Amino acid sequence: MAKTKPGLTLKTPAEIELLAESGRRLAKVLYEVAATIKPGVKAIELEELAAKLIKEADAEPTFKGFHGYPAVSCVSINDQIVHGLPTEQIIHPGDLVGLDVGLRYKGWCTDMAVTVGVPPIDKEAKTLLAVTEESLTIGLAQVKPGNRLGDVAHAIQEYVEDQNFGVVRDLTGHGIGRQPHEEPSVPNFGKPGTGLILEEGMVLAIEPMVTMGKPAVKQLQDGWTIATVDGSLAAHFEHTIAVTKDGYRILTQS
Repeated sequence: MAKTKPGLTLKTPAEIELLAESGRRLAKVLYEVAATIKPGVKAIELEELAAKLIKEADAEPTFKGFHGYPAVSCVSINDQIVHGLPTEQIIHPGDLVGLDVGLRYKGWCTDMAVTVGVPPIDKEAKTLLAVTEESLTIGLAQVKPGNRLGDVAHAIQEYVEDQNFGVVRDLTGHGIGRQPHEEPSVPNFGKPGTGLILEEGMVLAIEPMVTMGKPAVKQLQDGWTIATVDGSLAAHFEHTIAVTKDGYRILTQS
């Protein structure tokens, strides 16, 4: 691994292949758990399945114990944006369920999130999901050597706000590799032409967090869950990606 600045490392092609295998296993876990989301299922049941599948993948959870977090997954429902504790809460029709999971395989960490709408969901909630997922795609289109983090962040922000939704500013994506969180921070808002220059070998977790209302957030009394201040619905999508010589490679693909 070559260092570029304190706390930031460039991964070698061989290391990126190991990260891609970690990401493949994670995507399989995440999609299998997401497929079980339906009315009547409890958030803790998603957690139990995620733990089982990570173990079966010959991997380790990265969330459990990270800064003291007590679970292997985050299950964030409706106005909860991220870090939702998987509890006995029952999922109902119309809910938006954010599922965020990380794992370590052969020493390499990857991170991924999706938000699932439990039918029937209304038109505006469907639009929120579509816009959040598309904003990730739009941000990724700006990932290539020579561009800056501000180019990625601005593309996400501009698209989301043009659709009249809010971009969360208090939470960011991050570098990832040997550790679940590494340098740099990857915001979802900013100015083009600013921020760190992207280089081949960087590995980043890019994760737009979008609200139906205002972007202000609060932490709930459980000490973990982050929710919207105004109670509006939220959505969250995330991929771990590598910066390549021509652009980017999504590592969290099954």
